[in-house]
Amino acid sequence: MNWYLDVFKKYAVFSGRARRKEFWMFFLFNLIAAIVLSIIDAALGIQLLSLIYTLGTLIPNLALSVRRLHDTGRSGWWLLIGLVPLVGFIVLLVFYCTEGDQSQNEHGPNPKLAGAY
Repeated sequence: MNWYLDVFKKYAVFSGRARRKEFWMFFLFNLIAAIVLSIIDAALGIQLLSLIYTLGTLIPNLALSVRRLHDTGRSGWWLLIGLVPLVGFIVLLVFYCTEGDQSQNEHGPNPKLAGAY
């Protein structure tokens, strides 16, 4: 649960680096929450809860994605490749799954060695 909450502590922090584990654990908790809220919305016959949750997590999700790209030594502008159908998704998925730089890069020190997680 700390992986999920730590992303919200860095709500709009687009600088620095994020480990794979931080990214994928947030993705997992985010997916579970979205499914639960969608089920509740379907039971109530509205789409309000899912919409509020999606809008509330949009900026932290973007910030985490940029920090994840920074960990692999790429610029956050690579997120724009996601606008290309299918190819962009596959490229970003490969980047998100790639292990980060072992040493310090232009975006900061290796978060694995920083002892923060």
